[in-house]
Amino acid sequence: MDIESIFENNKKWIANKLNDNPDYFKTLAKDQSPEILFIGCSDSRVTTGDLMGIEPGDMFVHRNIANMVSNTDLSVMSVINYAVNQLKVKHVIICGHYNCGGVKAAMQAKDMGILNPWLRNIRDVYRLHKEELNSIKDEEQKYNRLVELNVQEQCVNLIKTAEVQKALIDRHITIHGWVFDIHTGHIIDMKIDFNKILKDIMEIYRLV
Repeated sequence: MDIESIFENNKKWIANKLNDNPDYFKTLAKDQSPEILFIGCSDSRVTTGDLMGIEPGDMFVHRNIANMVSNTDLSVMSVINYAVNQLKVKHVIICGHYNCGGVKAAMQAKDMGILNPWLRNIRDVYRLHKEELNSIKDEEQKYNRLVELNVQEQCVNLIKTAEVQKALIDRHITIHGWVFDIHTGHIIDMKIDFNKILKDIMEIYRLV
């Protein structure tokens, strides 16, 4: 892509927005009050606004390799803290996607250099679900299932945080685990049973 063309595209986008609504940017410049925190993958093929049909200001977004919620990652922990405690979001979405390069890299017995500590978190997901995953003979299906299980485990990691535990009690915040099917464009709700997860882990991870 020609970088200079981005500025031309930006001018066209501004003109289109002002044509539809002359006050668009005045409204956009006001304080944000999104109801959704979206934690997704950095993959260039996944564009959150387009696939969900939302407008700027509707959703607070954090993206990293393989949509991870790692307690040692100050970036994602800061985003969660701000979105839950300050913005008072009502929903938190963890969204993975099929054909995820991070998940695929974690499935390989290969030294990935600086990525090793990050990918180890995904390998830990594999270890937790090794019996199920090793029973899947088709590599593509196993790959897709690890994507799904990774979303589930990142939702669990989210529930382990004090901010989310307090919001679950005080405001009944809702957590969602989704997968974007890059082959069809559909968003798949994993329909994770969070009541069961909470029951199973709160004895160990309860903070509030």
